[in-house]
Amino acid sequence: MVFANAGSLGAAPGKRDELVRHLTRRSDQLREVGCLLYEVGVNDADPDTVFVVELWESAEAHRASLALPEVQASIADARPLLSGHFGGFRFDVIGSPLRDDGTAQAPS
Repeated sequence: MVFANAGSLGAAPGKRDELVRHLTRRSDQLREVGCLLYEVGVNDADPDTVFVVELWESAEAHRASLALPEVQASIADARPLLSGHFGGFRFDVIGSPLRDDGTAQAPS
């Protein structure tokens, strides 16, 4: 079942754009371990927050990605850019009006 993780990361004051650059560095390894979508965004009304939406083949694929050396190094490198304020939610995708059968499927 497709797994979604949507969250917000508080950036240290003045570090939002640097955090965005960090989070958007290309990583083919994420796709290889089951990441279907990883989108990073901002809202100028909230200048110290970065928003991330992820779709994974499964919750297990997401959990496994967190153990990858590349991901561990990326998290360590990002820590100085973070304020410590985090938000978000996770859920299993059930369906979509964008697909004919209405059931959860991996995007093509």
